[in-house]
Amino acid sequence: MASNDLPEQSQNPVKDPEDWSTGGEPMTGPQASYLQTLLQQAGKPESEFDPGLTKAQASEMIDRLQKETGRGTLDQS
Repeated sequence: MASNDLPEQSQNPVKDPEDWSTGGEPMTGPQASYLQTLLQQAGKPESEFDPGLTKAQASEMIDRLQKETGRGTLDQS
């Protein structure tokens, strides 16, 4: 079955982090590490890192910082 045969939502399943079934769980180690890296690159103080973030909160912060720093985009030239 080709991916084109799947319903539109299944072809590119993007859910709001607040709708994740595991979004309320503590952020993962990789999320924490990447957040710290992004905060550094954005010139933010270390105090902005909150180790108590949930997976959903960390994902939203990562998205915001990626936009701010230009990381995570396809064109990084």
